[in-house]
Amino acid sequence: MARRGGRRGRHKGGEAEASSERWLLTYADMITLLMALFMVLFSISSVNISKVQSLQESLRAAFSGNILPGGKAIAKPGATANSSRAPTSVDIQAAVPVTAQAASSFQSSSTHGAASASAAAQQQAAQAEVQEFARIKQELERYAASHGFSKSVSTTIERRGLIIRVLTDSLLFSSGQATLSPRATALLDEVGSLLNIDQTHPIDVEGNTDNVPIQSSSFPSNWELSTARASTVVRFLIARGVSPHRLSATGDADQHPLASDATAAGRARNRRVEIVLRRLYGGTEGEP
Repeated sequence: MARRGGRRGRHKGGEAEASSERWLLTYADMITLLMALFMVLFSISSVNISKVQSLQESLRAAFSGNILPGGKAIAKPGATANSSRAPTSVDIQAAVPVTAQAASSFQSSSTHGAASASAAAQQQAAQAEVQEFARIKQELERYAASHGFSKSVSTTIERRGLIIRVLTDSLLFSSGQATLSPRATALLDEVGSLLNIDQTHPIDVEGNTDNVPIQSSSFPSNWELSTARASTVVRFLIARGVSPHRLSATGDADQHPLASDATAAGRARNRRVEIVLRRLYGGTEGEP
């Protein structure tokens, strides 16, 4: 009986010793998991320098323009003089946005090219416009000289366009009147045919008077007289085939004199009708 009790006591002591060592299994599992975790973190944090450098050099060769001429850059991708150099932080950052930079550069060059083409077209149109003005000016001066109108008709090319100045006295209107005289018909016929060459430029007809006050049943002031004279010329040009949408009539009275109103000669020069063929493109005053 005593022997059996001793065996039972030794068996219970072994079980207690085995249960007290089970923490080692848990500890070993935790150490294993920590080691695996650190290995994963290390692999994530490390950078394959050679692959990054190869990517950088390939992108640089692709956008350098060396591939298209002969294809030499394809034969040795990444084999450059800087292949042994480790990439810096600037190089690594430049490898990513290179496509956006190339697209931006292409867009900028395309915009610049379109602007240059537009400017060239604008310049050609302006030159053609000046040549057309010069031709109309020459034709009208030739006509005025051959018909004895040289002293009453003048033409200039200014910043706002081709200006045809016609003195009203004894040519367009009688004093204080807005009815065209018989002599004006032939002259305005020639003017209308010349203005109808291109049928695109706007035409302003501007009536001007001197500063001598006028007061009649038809025209209370020079404003009404100058406006009526401009409107009369506009109606005549429309009747001769000039498109109405190109025309406008303005009365300026004595607000834009060419000479002093202190003399009779100056007042006669100020009494005029100006027919302005307006520019569509840029230009400067005094162009040939």
